Amino acid sequence: MAETWGFIDSGHTSPAFNMALDELMVEWLSKGEIGSTLRFYGWSPAGISIGRFQDANKKIDFQQAADYGVEVVRRQTGGRAVLHDQELTYSVAVPESHPAMPRSVKEAYLVISRGLSEGYLELGINAELAIPNAPAETTDSAVCFDKSSWYELLVEGKKAAGSAQMRKKGIILQHGSIPLEIDSVKLFDLFSYPSVELKQRARDAFKGKAIAINEAAERPYNFDEVKAAFKRGFEKGLGIELETLTLSKAQLVEIDRLAETKYKHLDWNYSTEKQEGL
Repeated sequence: MAETWGFIDSGHTSPAFNMALDELMVEWLSKGEIGSTLRFYGWSPAGISIGRFQDANKKIDFQQAADYGVEVVRRQTGGRAVLHDQELTYSVAVPESHPAMPRSVKEAYLVISRGLSEGYLELGINAELAIPNAPAETTDSAVCFDKSSWYELLVEGKKAAGSAQMRKKGIILQHGSIPLEIDSVKLFDLFSYPSVELKQRARDAFKGKAIAINEAAERPYNFDEVKAAFKRGFEKGLGIELETLTLSKAQLVEIDRLAETKYKHLDWNYSTEKQEGL
């Protein structure tokens, strides 16, 4: 019999709400208030999530972000900045002690990536796992989709999904971006470069490194179709059954409070200090 996990479909919500709910999934799971959970969500307005230790002041063009109506939020997880716009975002919260979860971060990526891989197959897209065969490139790029990490998903040799993982209070949280469309003009407008020429060069190079669902698929898919495909994919890939969880009024109040006091706060979003241990 397949194991049952919770499933939260939180719809399109603000960047601060999205990051607050991901953090609270870890908190609730550590207290036994929920079980292992998969969440799907979108972003309204669009957002840039910056890596836990990334210096936003050096990487992000805040004026352009304001002009585009894109909000900036800092993630709990590390890595590079991600533009969350026309995408499905997922998060998985599962105990480190779960028998299916390896102790190695890299190998845990592999387990969760099976759900992503099956989701792409549901859309008729063959995705393979990235297995870097060379030392990490030294690059100053702030853009997540410029480079693939272990067991992220590649389609036609290009990065199709970007993920980040952290472990806290005995819980694994992995969340990631599954783009339906990528607007490379908008994306690179949001990042600071020493010159217009360097920005254009980076934008041109990026075209060969990343791919979105509606570039790879035989026909365009909308958000709900992609969400349904990846829900089936996670059930197949992880061998689980998903049971819908409805957030209570008390939980929604808790999410809103954390969003206001942390993820909308300048000290969290723009400070480069390591404020909490992972």
